[in-house]
Amino acid sequence: MTTTRKQLEVLTDDQTPHKWCVLLREDVFKKFMSQGSPAVHKVFGGGSLFSPFLFGKFFDPSDAFPLWEFDADILLAGLRSSGQSSTVDWFQTDQDYVLKADLPGDGKNNVQVYEENGKVVEISGQWKQQGGDSKSTKDWRSGNWWEHGYVRKLELPQDADGRRIEASVTNDLLLEIKIHKINPLDCDINHLTMKDKEAA
Repeated sequence: MTTTRKQLEVLTDDQTPHKWCVLLREDVFKKFMSQGSPAVHKVFGGGSLFSPFLFGKFFDPSDAFPLWEFDADILLAGLRSSGQSSTVDWFQTDQDYVLKADLPGDGKNNVQVYEENGKVVEISGQWKQQGGDSKSTKDWRSGNWWEHGYVRKLELPQDADGRRIEASVTNDLLLEIKIHKINPLDCDINHLTMKDKEAA
């Protein structure tokens, strides 16, 4: 089987009004899951990046979570000890913060990656098309978004360069995001340059 890897454009300046304004509450989510189809369980099931229970306790995925402040083995320990497998991993190297996760669906993903003010990375997509009036201009993210799509917002560490994010999808199923770290030498050079200008 051949491997196809597709680079994703990391979008900025999203002006969608009222995006993620409807918070997902635990009681609403449990009711939604109890009535959900297999597709719903694939998108929001325990080990999914988009599950509100991924980190053990309920956490609305439309709220930014400081993922890289936690070790993956520790944060996912409860999930793994209960016998559930997770399709999510994150770590850091000397140069980058990395996230890898399986995407829900059957290989026809419309996932989008947004960067917000250099502080948050947002991963979202639709698992079900909106029905009803085709003239409706309401964005699916402005209402009960979980009925149509999924999201995970992640807070970037202080030394992450929010302007240098790379995102790719392999075989339409595996998402990989790399956020470059700010090089301390760049900061030192900028700092020295400013001092030189002040001295002149």
